[in-house]
Amino acid sequence: MEFRVDRQTLAEAVAWAARTLPARPALPVLAGMLIEATAEGELSLAGFDYEVSARAAVEAAVAEPGRVLVPGRLLAEIVRSLPAHPVDVTLKGSEVVVRCGPAEFGLLTLPVEDYPTLPQPPARAGTIPGDLFAAAVAQVVPAAGKDDTLPMLTGVRMDFEGDTLWLACTDRYRIAARELTWAPSEPDFTAGVVVPARTLADTARAIRPDAEVAIDLTGTADTLIGVSGGGRSMTSRLLDDQYINYKARLTGTWSSVALVRAAPFVEAIKRAALVTERGTPIRLSFTADEVSIRAASGDSARANESLAADLSGDDVDIAFSPQFLLDGLAGIDTEYARLECAGPTKAALLTAVPDGDDAKDDTGFRYMVMPVRLTS
Repeated sequence: MEFRVDRQTLAEAVAWAARTLPARPALPVLAGMLIEATAEGELSLAGFDYEVSARAAVEAAVAEPGRVLVPGRLLAEIVRSLPAHPVDVTLKGSEVVVRCGPAEFGLLTLPVEDYPTLPQPPARAGTIPGDLFAAAVAQVVPAAGKDDTLPMLTGVRMDFEGDTLWLACTDRYRIAARELTWAPSEPDFTAGVVVPARTLADTARAIRPDAEVAIDLTGTADTLIGVSGGGRSMTSRLLDDQYINYKARLTGTWSSVALVRAAPFVEAIKRAALVTERGTPIRLSFTADEVSIRAASGDSARANESLAADLSGDDVDIAFSPQFLLDGLAGIDTEYARLECAGPTKAALLTAVPDGDDAKDDTGFRYMVMPVRLTS
């Protein structure tokens, strides 16, 4: 095997493939990165840990095609440190030689014949613009659970209903959901799956925003999902598809509806959070034309700030975890945010208000969060 490739191109491809390499592999070969060079000038790099696979395909000047397995994390560190010159890679016996300008490295190969077969993604289900997909995933994943004893809550629920795609996460204390339009291969395609949140978030961030993202899924007894775009692809096992009825929980009758400018609201909450301790809530008091933001840490420190707000309905005094509130507001990219609630002890709904239209919510993002019960 012998090929030449641009250093930056190789670095990005290696970084993508290395994302799945386990720190403590169950089998030594799983620490390897599979490199394949074809006579057609395609270079692919892949990693696999039996749960997730990642593969990058780039163009290269291939003098001799071949297939080899090398220590993946070490290769990633080496390529990241190379100077800005073309990279020449050659297989010589049991060593892969990497040359870049004045630098040269030699890596002993791993037994490629022992490497597991990479999983093949299911059939193509449809496509979605990369920037839209990345934004939607980023909006919902902060609400995913971190407790591995409840695997379902550590995932992103993806519901496909014709040309509508829903993404949702919950950790039992909040629900983040995003409704968006995608292009299914079949107009009546339906499916409901749960994908590990960390895997989907890493994938969405790494695919170029200008790329079209393809989703591979059959919609029938799926155990695997494929996501690809811009020469990058991944497959992931699916989690148990049993999930709460989050759509029903995102509806309600609200006695109070408040509109507030999102950016100043975020900054005020961050300032108030400076005096809070772990578990201390931020208190919001809405009246007809303002919201008071208060926080305190015992008798040692306190914060109080008021902002203009537009309240319809009853005055409300409600408290939230500052981080939970900030996570929801981070998903709002419009000038105004809307907070709807039915009392200080019931879940509140945070949504974006489309610029220039305060009357309806068509951005597709919804964030429901449970308040903290006030003791005084």
